[in-house]
Amino acid sequence: MSLNIKPIADRVVVEAAPAEEKTAGGIIIPDTAKEKPQKGKVVAVGNGKKDEPLTVKVGDTVLYGKYAGTELSYEGAEYLIMRESDIYAIL
Repeated sequence: MSLNIKPIADRVVVEAAPAEEKTAGGIIIPDTAKEKPQKGKVVAVGNGKKDEPLTVKVGDTVLYGKYAGTELSYEGAEYLIMRESDIYAIL
């Protein structure tokens, strides 16, 4: 998938994983009780800052803070744009 958004500096665009539909025990979770996902796939990266290259790349699956990033709707899809420092780990 090619995304026509080019983030600047140390920002990345993440496509959030869908929220869990049911618990491990099989209980279906209603939309109002679903947790915001904290995992997603990097779909675009900036060039990094001077002397600080980015460590994530397009295609990486990452974990990020629950309230990290700014929600962005683009061409009918939902994304988050955040600084690389908001990302906790690469899976």
